[in-house]
Amino acid sequence: MLLMRTLLFVPANRENMVERAHGAAADVIVLDMEDSVPPAEKEAARQIVRKAVPSLKAAGKTVHVRVNHLETGLTRDDVLAAVCPDLAGLAFPKAEGAQHIRDLDVIIREAETKSGVRPGTVALIPSIESARGVLRCEEIALASTRLAGISLGAYDYTADLGVARSNDGRELDYARRVIVHCCAAYGLQALDTPYGDFRDEPGLIAETEYVKSIGFKGKYVIHPAQIEAVNRIFRPRDEEVENARKIVAAFDEAVERGHASVQVEGRMVDIPVAKRAKDLIAYAEEIAQKEQAAPASA
Repeated sequence: MLLMRTLLFVPANRENMVERAHGAAADVIVLDMEDSVPPAEKEAARQIVRKAVPSLKAAGKTVHVRVNHLETGLTRDDVLAAVCPDLAGLAFPKAEGAQHIRDLDVIIREAETKSGVRPGTVALIPSIESARGVLRCEEIALASTRLAGISLGAYDYTADLGVARSNDGRELDYARRVIVHCCAAYGLQALDTPYGDFRDEPGLIAETEYVKSIGFKGKYVIHPAQIEAVNRIFRPRDEEVENARKIVAAFDEAVERGHASVQVEGRMVDIPVAKRAKDLIAYAEEIAQKEQAAPASA
């Protein structure tokens, strides 16, 4: 599983903020050319992105770029500016159906070819931000093999519903569960919407713990101050990893004896349980390697 516990949005037109992102401890830096960039600065943002993606990658960062929606007429230029050998992925806002994804896939493939990048390399994370997008989430999930996850965009979604974005997020529950189920069904990562009040750490922690409990694997953040808490919550706890190691050891021993299941501390362990334990161990080891290589900073 790709390491995407935290995805930090950084306005692509703000060079000072892009520079500070070089020291951020988020798993993914997302240079934003959409909502955080005013129309008059879109081209300037593209110029900054062209330089920033290689620079951030050289600093050891995984870099995504959020492009503008196809209906703006800006998408192709955004993609051509962003795609290069150092780019890991693209975030696509306001996805409402498979055709959006297929059209974007063609543009990305063109950009990959022009940049000398093997076609299909750049990952794609569409964002569900409307009632129509929720209803078509499964077809979006199936529209391209380059999808790595699906995210939720709460503010546009709640605006579409005609309701307010609340602190407890009750109005998001149906959309969140649809996204989680589509992602689980098709091997994608469900990524949650940002928590808007970066000064409210208890609220951020409560929301992150909740979305993790229903199946989300990561969360977008809008401020470096949010990174540590979200990373910590999505990091497997030491006792979880230790229990997973016991499960794997006992199951492997059972298999050697010709059995397909075994009891571990009173609980039955079979193939799916052992697989989840192995996946958790691998995920925890990947996090440990990342944190050892780049100690948490901003």
